[in-house]
Amino acid sequence: MKNIYIILFLSLFISNEIQAQQLLNTKAVSFTKQDSLRGSITKERAWWDLKQYRLDIKVNPSDSTITGSNIVKYQVLQEYNVMQIDLQKPLEINKVIQDGIALKFRREGNVFWIDLVAPQNKGAIKELTIFYSGKPKVAVNPPWEGGISWKKDNNGKAFIASSCQGLGASVWWPNKDHMYDEVDDMFISVNVPSDLMDVSNGRLLSVKKQNDGTSTYNWYVSNPINNYGVNINIGDYVSFLEKYKGEKGILDCSYYVLRENLEIAKKQFKEVPRMLKAFEYWFGPYPFYKDGYKLVEVPYLGMEHQSSVTYGNKFQNGYLGSDLSGTGWGLKFDFIIVHESGHEWFANNITYKDIADMWIHESFTNYSESLFVEFFYGKEAGAEYVIGTRKGIKNDKPIIGYYDVNEEGSGDMYPKGGNMLHTLRQIVNNDKKWRQILRGLNSTFYHQTVNTKQIENYLSEKTGIDLKPFFNQYLRDIRIPKLDYYFKDKQLFYRWNNCVNGFDLPIKVSINGVEKWIKPQTIWKSETNIAENPKLIIDDNFYVTGVNITN
Repeated sequence: MKNIYIILFLSLFISNEIQAQQLLNTKAVSFTKQDSLRGSITKERAWWDLKQYRLDIKVNPSDSTITGSNIVKYQVLQEYNVMQIDLQKPLEINKVIQDGIALKFRREGNVFWIDLVAPQNKGAIKELTIFYSGKPKVAVNPPWEGGISWKKDNNGKAFIASSCQGLGASVWWPNKDHMYDEVDDMFISVNVPSDLMDVSNGRLLSVKKQNDGTSTYNWYVSNPINNYGVNINIGDYVSFLEKYKGEKGILDCSYYVLRENLEIAKKQFKEVPRMLKAFEYWFGPYPFYKDGYKLVEVPYLGMEHQSSVTYGNKFQNGYLGSDLSGTGWGLKFDFIIVHESGHEWFANNITYKDIADMWIHESFTNYSESLFVEFFYGKEAGAEYVIGTRKGIKNDKPIIGYYDVNEEGSGDMYPKGGNMLHTLRQIVNNDKKWRQILRGLNSTFYHQTVNTKQIENYLSEKTGIDLKPFFNQYLRDIRIPKLDYYFKDKQLFYRWNNCVNGFDLPIKVSINGVEKWIKPQTIWKSETNIAENPKLIIDDNFYVTGVNITN
């Protein structure tokens, strides 16, 4: 018995030391005024509600410039006369017009302060036109370090695309560059050389040939859309179409690829109806039937642009031919088609208000990969896939980032977030209910911007479980919960360690091959009537660790 007390003391001591060391390793993070202007709902943003954009631009491949205008339609929420519009260097605003009057404006970094002359009466619907020009930032490592990619295809023709999540849509066009306020609908007109085509979001309304050897492609987005979801894709595209019979009727699916890749794309893009079938089953109807679904080839890996998903996975399965799970299941599907299209539900339908909550996009979409595998290859296969992705978890910093400064959290929001949701599914322990919860998320928060609290509260309510300690552990802490246990006199003693206060995740274990649920807490608990020579194995579906502290 004395040895057990020594072990318990050492275990508690080590746990406290780990927590203390984590506090010592916490680095101070500093942010600039520009970070705050970019990431917060400033007074100059809060007083007006965005209604519509009418973006009209000319893209010049010969000198990598963009010129054009954006008409911003808005409703006045509170009377005020200074508006914040974002546009990143080296682009410049040349003129701003409202009611025929040229307005004064001044630049502060990537922010323009526009002084309004006309009365801004509460409730009024107003608009102004912003003219701009310049060479937008070139994408360094898209889509992670985005901007505009100015490339050439194998025939030497221009191959151009935008990508700007995190960096912000203001890297290539002027707008209210904060995620909390989505535009209700949007017109996008893009003028390009006539031997090229522009593919953007929504439906193509018309193509107008100009007398100067260019053509203007006019698109309309009828659904709310977040800023980084807006895109331009310019190339020598050819297209093909199909009709998908979905939950809400016929969904128009359009595919745009470089001319040289048409035949291989027709084979590889058969993944799309498979994706739609799986995700409509798990998440509910595709959220943008009015705007259709497009898959567009681009010169980078891919991105979840709304109703205009971009693709650069080289027409092969896996992630550029590799399996991120290491199980073999990841080679059964085209990662970019499945993952980026999954964002139509989690990113474009349900959108974070602040990028600190980016896990809402990435954790659910990472998890969607395993649900796709499960739908076609069985529950065990899906579980193997998501468990296999754990090798990519770093536990370097919390998944939730810093608020109001445009700072995302750890990249663990992908594999750790997916495994967090897989763990949550285990404690729900009812597949029908779990599917209803996932579908309910997409109907409850349909076309909305949300924060973490809303998602946490929804999941707690629908599961009937207080999930606050659960989310504190996996979203706000970097430790992996550890089940300490030992056997004595045909009893099992156990507790959670290496965890937040109040962590009480129930867990499935097997003892000598017999499955049972136990409900550990951070204090010691026990189970009686344990067989001789017991061996405990934790169910792999839970993202935790465990140790027999008598060994």
